Amino acid sequence: MSVIVSNLTKIYGTQKAVNNISFEAKKGEILGFLGPNGAGKTTTMKMITCFVPQSEGKISVCGYDVETDPMEVRRRIGYLPEHNPVYLDMYVKEYLLFVAGLHKVKNKMTAVTEMIERTGLTREQHKLVGSLSKGYRQRVGLAQAMLHDPDVLILDEPTSGLDPNQLIEIRKLIRELGQEKTVIFSSHIMQEVQALCDRVIIINQGNMVANDTITKLQKNVTKEKQVTVTFLEKVDEKQLKACAPIKTVKNLGDNNYLVTTLSTEDIRPAIFYFAVEHKNVLLEMHQKISTIEDVFQEVTNYSES
Repeated sequence: MSVIVSNLTKIYGTQKAVNNISFEAKKGEILGFLGPNGAGKTTTMKMITCFVPQSEGKISVCGYDVETDPMEVRRRIGYLPEHNPVYLDMYVKEYLLFVAGLHKVKNKMTAVTEMIERTGLTREQHKLVGSLSKGYRQRVGLAQAMLHDPDVLILDEPTSGLDPNQLIEIRKLIRELGQEKTVIFSSHIMQEVQALCDRVIIINQGNMVANDTITKLQKNVTKEKQVTVTFLEKVDEKQLKACAPIKTVKNLGDNNYLVTTLSTEDIRPAIFYFAVEHKNVLLEMHQKISTIEDVFQEVTNYSES
């Protein structure tokens, strides 16, 4: 395992920012780290990267303990914090050469040139970092995190401020990196998580409330399932409700109905046979698929009301 976290706790005064969480992240895996604001995501990332000491528990990165071997841990981690701390009065290429020097990268110029090309900074390399848009500053942050070819990448909101085209490019880059490295990244953009992650961890109020693949988490959502149905002719709503374990039937007009159920079984066959039995024609039927957003809302006890 590249990253092993065991019974990790962080206490600030009387507040437990992180409460006894344990997880592992493997090489070749992209791990999504999710949670509401203030849940403890950034604090956990700071502990893994040796920026903040833990109150209790153990963290191992590539076999090195963050308490006893912090310098070895830092050598193996590339870190992009949520608030990207770059030197605004340095030129892009100058800044990356400076970072390469800190990491004692061999063939600095070659490494920096390759990273500039890889992160799409070729046209901006001779500009002051402070003159760049937020999206390009994020690219500079990604470049500095990857420059020393670390085994583990910790990315806190890496796609913040990127436009749609930049999102596609950086998403592709993160996916490529995830094939050869361990990538842990946090995001509030659920589409990013859905597109990139092999596995997701969700923490809420310092506690880990989910740790599984997106597919398995979606299957376990207990939120009511919805099916939209369109018949050729109007149906009796009471009869439709009685044909299966249906919670509610809502008439949407024009012979369209929204059917909800808490049952784990698929109610669509029953609706089909209902139409056949009542000599009606079933024109359309769509089941809403649970999304990672549904999972997030359920495990963090979010209510729209």
